This record gives sequence, structure tokens and C-alpha cells, in this order.
Amino acid sequence: MTADPHAELARVVREHAGRLAAALVRLIGDFPTAEDLVQDAVVEALRRWPADGIPDRPDAWLFTVARRRGLDVLRREARYREKLALVQWPVPSEPDERLRLIFTCCHPALPRSAQVALTLRVVCGLTTAQIGRAFLVPETTVAQRITRAKRKIADAGIPYRLPVEADLHGRVGEVLTVVYLMLNEGYLSSGGEVASQRLVDDAEWLAALLHELLPDEPEVAGLLALIRLHRARAGGRFSADGDLVLLADQDRSRWDHAAIADAVALLTRTARRRQPGPYQLQAAIVACHAEAPRWEDTDWEQIVLLYDLLLAVAPSPVARLHRAVALRYTDGPAAALAELDDLADRLDDYHLLHATRAGLLRDLGRPAQARAADERALRLTTNPAERAILHERLSWG
Repeated sequence: MTADPHAELARVVREHAGRLAAALVRLIGDFPTAEDLVQDAVVEALRRWPADGIPDRPDAWLFTVARRRGLDVLRREARYREKLALVQWPVPSEPDERLRLIFTCCHPALPRSAQVALTLRVVCGLTTAQIGRAFLVPETTVAQRITRAKRKIADAGIPYRLPVEADLHGRVGEVLTVVYLMLNEGYLSSGGEVASQRLVDDAEWLAALLHELLPDEPEVAGLLALIRLHRARAGGRFSADGDLVLLADQDRSRWDHAAIADAVALLTRTARRRQPGPYQLQAAIVACHAEAPRWEDTDWEQIVLLYDLLLAVAPSPVARLHRAVALRYTDGPAAALAELDDLADRLDDYHLLHATRAGLLRDLGRPAQARAADERALRLTTNPAERAILHERLSWG
């Protein structure tokens, strides 16, 4: 048991729920039924384990609950009942069964929001309430997305298998996008919510699983390195009071430097394949920050170069915005501000554009315009930690 019993319980549930779901899908051949059985078992575990303790065989415990529930719910359907009654745990597993489950949840025929919700529910074992809290949407909305996704899988006959070789590369991209969205939703949240922290845990777990089963995919390794680099610096992101600490002000002794070194080693091995992609390049940018002993030691020239490469393979206005932040330290605030002004039409509703402009305008001695930009940013964000920083800036006058 770790120092945080809730985190340990979540880890154990997450570890075994996906395997159980994959086994039941394979055994009974019915995705929605298998998912419902796993959720019943997860809910029962979350209700009983905090008081009773985690059992010695959590996988067998979850399977027993799911099996009993299945026999009860499906008692009128002899085909399912016979299959469930004959099965004993542990079920002989196939090496790629969990990966098949992830690819089923992330089928391109499903909307992206449904892919995320279904992956979290089926593979990670989160409840609809937990998913709703993590993404700040009503539980009913999450439930509707999952229901529609399961219906789509059944009606369209989406197969429970890995894609054929010709489609594998494109489908890996879908899975990685879902994991990346999970990372962003968890890491860029207010930071104090347990659901958000667990969302980052789930993103790392899925990325590690994908890397284990697809070790030759460079972008899988790149995303795993990116997640681990972010997590390694998490200890310095928030103060004791829960306030967000900007990168320049973070206590780097609170970072996990061993984890940073391991993530950089993974990224270095992957770079030898010479197949750069957006996740590898983003990880390399974060590595530049993570390896700098002090803020003043940051290699901004290298970061600008990496953003140039990122924009070449995956152009986006947000990436240009982040490049402008780095440009501030190589070419000065005037050059960075010119870049942001060029992005104004495309990112006018994005709070970070205005917050970044405010900092540049202060550097250039234009406090009134800086204040207006901060006020605009404040109106555009609901993130409590970010709002606190903006309020503090505005209090300066």
C-alpha cells in the first residue's frame, strides 16, 4: 500500500479492469454486456475495498463479481449463461487482447468525444461520474456518449480486433490522440482535483501499455516520454496552498530528476529511428526545460528550432503561440509580439494568447494595454489556478 490509499486503490482497479473487460469481450462476444459487467464489478470494488481492504487477488475478485452479475442479468439467455458458468479465473489471455479493446474504443467511426469516454470507462474502469468531473461535463452527457458509442459498435459491427496491417498506422494515430487528450485534460486542469490527477495516471498507463505492445512505433514512445516528463515536474507546479507556480518560479529540487533522466533516455533511443513526429518533438521541447538546472539555463535557441520542426510536421496556431513564447528569449519581446499579432484572428478566443500578450506588453513598457490583455484573458478562462495568477497580475496595477 502506498502513502495514498486512494491512489493505490485507483491504480489496482485501473490495472485489472481493462484486462477483465478484454477477457469478457472475447469470451461472450458482446461488447456492451462485457462493459456493463466490468462497471458493476468496479463500482462494487470502489464501494467495498476502502473498508475491507484490497483483496490478495483483485483480478479474481473483480471477475467473480462480474460473473455473478452476468449470470443474474443474463439468466434468460442460455448462450451467455452457459459461457459464463463454464469459465474460471484466470482466463487464458492473449498478448494483444487489451490492445484490441483500446483499438475498438478508438475506432474512427466513433466521434472523438465518444472515443475518450469509452476508453476511460471500459479500459481504465472510470465511472461516468469520474469522467464527467475530469472533463467538466454532466454525468448524463458522458452516459449518452458511451451509450451511443456502444450502439454504434453493435450496429456497425465494429470488430474486436487489431486493424489490418494497411490500416494500422492510421489507427495508432487515433489511439494516441485520445491518450494525448487525456493528458491535456488532466495536466492542464486546475491541478487540485483527484479526478484530474488520475486522468494523467490513466494516460501514462495507456501509453505504457501501447509501448509494451507496439515497441517499434516511435510516436508511441514519444508520447510516453512526453507524459513522463510532465509528471516528473509535477511536484513543483503547485504551491503548498494549491496555487499554480509558473515554470520560471518553480523549485526544481522538487522535480523527479531520475524520472526525467529515464524519459530522456527513452526519447533518445526513439530519436535514433529518425522518424520524428509531433509527440517526439513536443517531448524534446519539454526535455529542454526539464534538463535545465535553472530557468536562466534554458536553451531557448534549441526550443525555437524544435518548434520550427514541429510546425513543419504538425502546423497549428497553438504551436506558433508557444514558439512565440520561446522567441521572446531569443529575439526579444517585440519580435514575439509581432508573431502573436499575426495569430490574433485565429486565437482571439484563446485565453493564453491574451495572457502571453500581456507579459510582452509589460516588457515593452505598455502597462495599459497589458492590463486590457490580462482582463481579456480572465474573461476567457474558467481554470481557477490560471484565474488566480491573472487576478494577481491585475492587482499590480
